[in-house]
Amino acid sequence: MSMNSETLKQLPDMPKSYWRESSSVPDCGALDNNLTVDVAIVGGGITGITTAYLLSKAGVKVALVEADSLFSGTTGHTTAKLTAQHDLIFDQLIHSHSEEAARQYYEANRDGMNLLKQIIDEHGIDCGYVEEDAYVYAQSVDSLKKLNKEADAYAKLGIPGGFVESIPLQLPNHGAVVMKGQARFHPLRYLSALASLITQAGGLLYDRTAVSRIDEDGPRPTVVTERGLRIMADHVLICSHFPFYDKHGLYFARLHAERSYVLAVRSQMTYPGGMYLSAEDPKRSLRLAEVEDGQQLLLVGGGNHKTGQGICTIDYYESLRDFALKHFQVESIPYRWSAQDLTTLDKLPYIGQLTEDKPRILVATGFAKWGMSNSQAAAQLLTDYVLERSNPYQELFTPQRFHLIPDVKNAIVQNADVFKNLVAGKVELVRQSPDDLANGEGGVVTIGGKRAGAYRDDEGALHMVDTTCTHMGCEVEWNDGERSWDCPCHGSRFSYKGEVMEGPAHEPLQRVYR
Repeated sequence: MSMNSETLKQLPDMPKSYWRESSSVPDCGALDNNLTVDVAIVGGGITGITTAYLLSKAGVKVALVEADSLFSGTTGHTTAKLTAQHDLIFDQLIHSHSEEAARQYYEANRDGMNLLKQIIDEHGIDCGYVEEDAYVYAQSVDSLKKLNKEADAYAKLGIPGGFVESIPLQLPNHGAVVMKGQARFHPLRYLSALASLITQAGGLLYDRTAVSRIDEDGPRPTVVTERGLRIMADHVLICSHFPFYDKHGLYFARLHAERSYVLAVRSQMTYPGGMYLSAEDPKRSLRLAEVEDGQQLLLVGGGNHKTGQGICTIDYYESLRDFALKHFQVESIPYRWSAQDLTTLDKLPYIGQLTEDKPRILVATGFAKWGMSNSQAAAQLLTDYVLERSNPYQELFTPQRFHLIPDVKNAIVQNADVFKNLVAGKVELVRQSPDDLANGEGGVVTIGGKRAGAYRDDEGALHMVDTTCTHMGCEVEWNDGERSWDCPCHGSRFSYKGEVMEGPAHEPLQRVYR
């Protein structure tokens, strides 16, 4: 094999998101005093920032807090397809819910996309917004039946598009369903502009401010940070991806976490336009991104699996690399990253009152892999709740819904999977010791007859943690592709030092010492 071929096969050593590397994320500073505001928002991703923008624009006094830096979670690791084409969902929604529910889901996402475009136009935001058609394409003849059903659903619901015999991109295919007039953009350049508009309108933004709980004892709900600082508000909006505040355990049993992967590829091919998703597994997602040097990056995504259950994760990157090498005349692969998404029992997001008896605590979660448009629908709905305005999608997205047939079945399957992983981690026989690990390698080890997690960094220093997840006691597994500890039960993720990276856990893993 030539040196050039070897170079093409190389993946970046560490995951880095192109969006975060190519934008200047605002440095807000941590909260350092108690506050009283109209609305407190927890979570600095696209949902929280958009909601803060809408409320600030309406004259509402808002304070938003983010545990890490702004846009550091799923928002900063998306493929940023702004589309209502969420795989082959509409035929499924018609049969599992109703034709009206499916129509409302489309219209909510369409309205959300229009909101984002309206904000871009109003403020002249330079964020690489480009309108393109979106395609779900069939790699096999067996998928044609599903595509035809989805095309029929488009016709019933009045969605612009339908079945086409082929796609513009030179990939083996047997036809596709196209949705016209969708879009792509640079999410962090867009959100950085919104952050500036929020502060100009008097909104308060804080990063590096982790929240531990919500105090409901007083006349108004109060957000309490890990440092003990308090934000009293008329409403608290939980936009933190996984609801960090789940006092009655209603959400962890109704959400499951999945990871998926992205490569940013420099290619010699001429890209014909459009955004693409395969109908079959393993999923293959494609879109273009313009970069500042006048060149382009092809974003190649896919490889979804439940968090903590897809070990060894570097295999997913390698599979995407092999797919790209086969089809797209790859010159180099400068970036790789992954994202975590939450899916509800019935595939519709939960947006609204956290519980029926807590009308002032609102939540938005469960966007699956389609947060760019769902976040906009959520931001508008949360804003309407706060301003006491009617919204046509309130009943569709209410967290209090429970569609008996699909939800009961999915809940049983999901919680059986949790129990299986809980037991498996406790009885696993581990033979590896920390001394077996090379530099840059991690894994489950035995120390003094007990299970532990160990990672030896590139300088040879050993970092060891208790592998018991601090959420509900499942045993975390090593994620070699991201160098993290991932929980297979509810999707919590921790750094190799044990720091919380993803909820529902909010306490770090305990350190272990020899």
